[in-house]
Amino acid sequence: MKPHIVFVINYFYPDYASTGQLLTELCLHIQKDFRITVIAAMAENGEQGPAADSKSRFAKEQLEDITIIRVKLPKVDKSNKWSRLRYIASYFLYASLAMLRQKKVDFIYTISSPPILGGLIGTIGKRLLRAKHIYNIQDFNPEQAEAVSFMKSKKLYSIARWVDTFNCKQADHIITVGLDMQQTLFKRLAAHSLPANTVINNWTDEQAIVPLDKAHPKVARFLEQHGLTGKFVVMYSGNMGLYYDLENLIKVTESFSQYPDIAFVFIGDGAVKKRMQAYVEDKGLSGVHFLPFQPKEELVYSLNAADVHLVVNQKGIKGVSVPSKIYGVMAAGRTVLGVLEEGSEAYRLIRESGCGVVVEPQQYGEVASNLRTLYGMDQARLAAYGLSGRMYLEQYLRRDISLEKYRKLLLSMSGA
Repeated sequence: MKPHIVFVINYFYPDYASTGQLLTELCLHIQKDFRITVIAAMAENGEQGPAADSKSRFAKEQLEDITIIRVKLPKVDKSNKWSRLRYIASYFLYASLAMLRQKKVDFIYTISSPPILGGLIGTIGKRLLRAKHIYNIQDFNPEQAEAVSFMKSKKLYSIARWVDTFNCKQADHIITVGLDMQQTLFKRLAAHSLPANTVINNWTDEQAIVPLDKAHPKVARFLEQHGLTGKFVVMYSGNMGLYYDLENLIKVTESFSQYPDIAFVFIGDGAVKKRMQAYVEDKGLSGVHFLPFQPKEELVYSLNAADVHLVVNQKGIKGVSVPSKIYGVMAAGRTVLGVLEEGSEAYRLIRESGCGVVVEPQQYGEVASNLRTLYGMDQARLAAYGLSGRMYLEQYLRRDISLEKYRKLLLSMSGA
């Protein structure tokens, strides 16, 4: 009989969240080797499966060989702290209940979302279901929350750090998504015995996301639809959350108001989007555009519409989180302007691959200066940056490399 893995992962197909897409691909990749149950919230993008019509708290769906248990949760306003906390608490309660109803579980697989509680769900499952816990840390908390001063209470941060460190110590295996994050794990557990751990990079589907010229019909159509034809496009594509300093970086766009052929395009949604839009409206900046998340099948065209992509993190996020958008940009062969701390995983990838330039967070004048340099650069040289990133990704960061690392790790833990 195949080992039974229960993934308690909040986001899952068809959700646009990066972790949802990554974990969907992982589950599909290993479904022939394992019996898989996924416990996830209803998708937030409106593209719901058949369970969306259910009036019960829990509903069941099937994706190929994967059983999905959907949890209905309260609506969340990501710009409202209490709304976020209510959503997180509800998810923790109901996801835990759904997990504990599962039978003959060999592995509980959780990620670090929601913060702290994602790991705690795994600890509870390990104890009560007598299963092994695999803890995939996509973001370290409370370190991430501290970086943006999400709460003011140092005592709460201390308690949260103790709980998550306890979760780490209890885990049978920890997976981090960057070398800098592995170092954070080492520091966290310096005084304790270190659990088995592995670094496995996140990924994108480099066969679906490929370099395309702006003259490609579907790229050209995207540009025309949004009034971007003939523009030098600076793009941010992804979550506009609390951890990227976007509410301050948006102010850089004002210094380009006299450049009619430069367009800033922000694609996605998140907690600070309304603040960004309010700033642009207040300043009357016609060269700044906001678009919704693009359907997965259209992503290759929107990514290739840019001349330069912004890959950013807030100061203090080094060793805490890795912006997954770096992989999609490298796959599309586009130049990167990174606003990242030296030594962080995305910083390392940009430097090693030669796919762009990097500025330290909060150095807004340098961001503007580097954008002007890239804007004035010869097109052949600008393209060379991006293609260097694509070549590096094909050699070291292909999707099949990461997926096989996961598969082999899970099989080794199951004794197969």
